[in-house]
Amino acid sequence: MTCLLNACNIGKHLPAKERLYAGTDINIKADSTISKDNQKAIQEQLAGLARPKPNKQLFGFPYKVGLYYLFGEPKKPKGFRSWFRRKFGEEPVLASAKAITSNIPIWKATLQNDGYFGSEVTGELKESGYKARGVYEVDVKPRYSIDSVAFLVDSTPVRKALWASARRTVIKKGSPYSFDNIKLERERISQALKQRGFYYFLPDYVAVIADNDSSIHRTKLYFAIKPEIPAAAGVPYSIRNVFIYPNYNLSTARQDTNKLQAYQSEEQFHIVDSTRRFDPRLFRDIMAVQPGRRYNSRAQDLTLSRFINVGAFKFVRNRFDPAQQGDSAVLDVHYYLTPYPTKSVRLEIDGTSRSNNFNGTQAILSWRNRNYFKRAELLTLNANAGIEFQVGGGAQSITNYRFGADALLSFPRLVSPVRFRYDQRQALPKTNVTLGYQLIRRGGLYDLNSFQTTFGYVWRQNQQIEHVFQPFNITYVRPSNISTAFIDSAANNPFVFRQYYAIQNSKQLILSTLYTFNYNSSPRSASPTTFRLSANIEPAGNLANVLFDKRDDNGDQIIFGVPFAQFVRVDVDARLYRKLSKNVTWANRIFAGLGATYGNSKGMQLPLTKQYFVGGPNSIRAFRSRAIGPGLFTRDTLRELQLFQDGGGDIKLEANTEIRAKFTKFLEGAIFVDAGNVWTFSNNDILGAEAQAKFSPEFYRQIAIGTGIGLRLDLSYFLIRFDLATPLRKPYKTDGSEWVINQINFRDSEWRKQNIVFNIAVGYPF
Repeated sequence: MTCLLNACNIGKHLPAKERLYAGTDINIKADSTISKDNQKAIQEQLAGLARPKPNKQLFGFPYKVGLYYLFGEPKKPKGFRSWFRRKFGEEPVLASAKAITSNIPIWKATLQNDGYFGSEVTGELKESGYKARGVYEVDVKPRYSIDSVAFLVDSTPVRKALWASARRTVIKKGSPYSFDNIKLERERISQALKQRGFYYFLPDYVAVIADNDSSIHRTKLYFAIKPEIPAAAGVPYSIRNVFIYPNYNLSTARQDTNKLQAYQSEEQFHIVDSTRRFDPRLFRDIMAVQPGRRYNSRAQDLTLSRFINVGAFKFVRNRFDPAQQGDSAVLDVHYYLTPYPTKSVRLEIDGTSRSNNFNGTQAILSWRNRNYFKRAELLTLNANAGIEFQVGGGAQSITNYRFGADALLSFPRLVSPVRFRYDQRQALPKTNVTLGYQLIRRGGLYDLNSFQTTFGYVWRQNQQIEHVFQPFNITYVRPSNISTAFIDSAANNPFVFRQYYAIQNSKQLILSTLYTFNYNSSPRSASPTTFRLSANIEPAGNLANVLFDKRDDNGDQIIFGVPFAQFVRVDVDARLYRKLSKNVTWANRIFAGLGATYGNSKGMQLPLTKQYFVGGPNSIRAFRSRAIGPGLFTRDTLRELQLFQDGGGDIKLEANTEIRAKFTKFLEGAIFVDAGNVWTFSNNDILGAEAQAKFSPEFYRQIAIGTGIGLRLDLSYFLIRFDLATPLRKPYKTDGSEWVINQINFRDSEWRKQNIVFNIAVGYPF
């Protein structure tokens, strides 16, 4: 008790005539032309700049200072008292008149930089007991706005280039005066001149003259090139020679940087590579910096970006050597490239634990060749095998097996007989070819074989927009080894029959075309909000419907004896992330998808591999994977018919919102709410009318809702996520009501068994 009283009496521990700094008070006296919102913004801005920062307080008491003095002065540097002070205490922040006088010029400069010319700041310390506060009076004058912007030029090359850049100025007439915008304009001018060959030009070489008119509170701005800039900064440079060292490393540095051993490509690049490891045409695709052209910083940045993103080089650096060629200034450019090992093997083993008591493991063996045809083509061969078994399933326990193999060949260029137009100022486009096979063996019930091959392109329109186009996407699905036990269960249970029917009719050939549009808000924006959008459209079977008219006994059109699917599938995934503070982010996702069958698939659902599903660790986390829908066709997701629940639909609506808080460098927490369901596009007699699986205007009555909390371990290279969730609303009626909030009872073991869902996953859910 004595120690606590001693800690609470902070005043007696402070040095003589000193006071504890308790905070800053700012009183704004503003001109009538300044809005309340602007006054509040000024107050917050100045408060953020105020020094010193007071000690942390709880109900007005500086508790950390109390802990600092709790056990008195330490006698040993490494004793208990010293440790306790460092761990829990906080050294007192003392009030100082010097701090007041230091803040005043900083605040006045801040107001002037924002156009509040002539504003005044005064301040003093006001004492109360052992504490003191800094009290400031801020007299804010009217804000100046931009009257006009002019550029002072003459006939010299650098000033002519300044005039050419003027039309893209970021400073507009009528906008408020802002020194930050002036700095941004100087940087923009510097970049514009660097793109016109002025290699040595810097933002500091731009002079800014402000002519203020105090009667109307307006400013005329004049931008000019300083007369005393270095001679080299006022001269445009051209590219003379480009040297490329594509096999550069410490062991071969002397041999593979010897310019006497260079050979020239068709584009006049000098390539120094004793191994001839890369085809020179690779550098034709990558190089935006070209001999004989003016130096351009944008071309240089693009070249470096392409070298890094092509995937063949581990380290990339470059060097410029200035020289004089007659009356012209020229640059020799050197690119030093350290390649990855051409071939590599990787083995991945992971474990899974799902909410439906399924646990398992999977192994993936990958072999890579990063330079298959000597132009940085990436060939990846994967083989995978996995097992999934149910814990505590009793007589219904089931074991699933998964086997597969696939190959991906990616070209860092367009491989097409037709010329493809794309923005050549962006990263290199890619051509991807895939071929794969997968076998799912579901617990002795049935096997599902799928073969897939795709051919497509990926290219960027700009920094925000990416396009993916797969003109050829062929999938062949064939069920096999359907067991007698599965057939008998289907005959006795309508729920199981639905899945049996889907598997029995899943033998199909899917010939589709896929287009994907990806948008990501500007990565350079200082906005706390980030927006991402991904949209897909996939028509299937239309060309086959025109070219093939042969039919089987059921009247379905077939190719090589196999019915082909005919449908169109469209979906949109929109995500919005907003930083609420330095360590708190609000993440949101909305997904909407629609698939409609017609022609050869009229009256049927989408093929099993193309259906939409909800539930699971990356969807509605209060329900297990694929357990919800379509519509009301849902059972208790944890207890009943675990083996056969596999609900899929043609229409999907889902919304997720999550608050993410970062506690430490490695630990994060989350609170989330998920909602959604899937429906069929048309009536399906297999589901039964009572299931109400078809999408209708009453769809909102069939929305599943869940909530929960999460814990995440951020290990830099990947994030491990633990989410604990429970349903708030089940789309099927429980005791006469879809809402189950009033049934929440964490003390009831049976309720926990029925409703608590634990998800383990890698990465964020969205």
